[in-house]
Amino acid sequence: MEIPMQKPFTPAAPVHTNKEDPAAQTNLGFIHAFVAAISVIIVSELGDKTFFIAAIMAMRYNRLTVLAGAMLALGLMTCLSVLFGYATTVIPRVYTYYVSTVLFAIFGIRMLREGLKMSPDEGQEELEEVQAELKKKDEEFQRTKLLNGPGDVETGTSTIVPQKKWLHFISPIFVQALTLTFLAEWGDRSQLTTIVLAAREDPYGVAVGGTVGHSLCTGLAVIGGRMIAQKISVRTVTIIGGIVFLAFAFSALFISPDSGF
Repeated sequence: MEIPMQKPFTPAAPVHTNKEDPAAQTNLGFIHAFVAAISVIIVSELGDKTFFIAAIMAMRYNRLTVLAGAMLALGLMTCLSVLFGYATTVIPRVYTYYVSTVLFAIFGIRMLREGLKMSPDEGQEELEEVQAELKKKDEEFQRTKLLNGPGDVETGTSTIVPQKKWLHFISPIFVQALTLTFLAEWGDRSQLTTIVLAAREDPYGVAVGGTVGHSLCTGLAVIGGRMIAQKISVRTVTIIGGIVFLAFAFSALFISPDSGF
């Protein structure tokens, strides 16, 4: 009786899993959020009220001072908006993802409707409105200076209060650019967009992309001034912005909610 020979033992081939590298997934989420934020901020801010504020103030005052004040306001607003959006992450992501997608679609449709109904000189009307507002602020500032001016020299009275050293570094123009930009941006479409993006994308990517987008738009306004403000077609930018918003809403059909950060 023959004893059957045993087959030699061969190790099983290693099984390769398709798990994605967490670091690569994080980088992809950051890049996607950065691109989304910088895209929507640019199409929302070009020809916007904050854009014209920076452009007109840069024609009247020191450009670097105006840029610093406007950028500080926009940076603060971007960080606040990201925090507001990130606070919604306590809600299950699948809900915030699709709610934000619906909001993007609504923003896109509204921008398209606004753009198609706009007159070709819509930007000029916005420019004149900002000019009137800034003129009013200048008159109030000059009136305040007169009221707080030197008193009667003969009697030795004066309303001038000695300022601290650090106050010499704060220019009234810087404060004006900061406050006007912050108030104009509060409740604006770009703020709402940043909140919605931070609720569905990587918050760091949204913060960096939003800040870079604001920097590009504000820098263009400060450098170009009135010439750039008059050349920009608000109607065209609004229509393009509507298309961009709809594109991000449409992309939700192909991207899973679980593929975020």
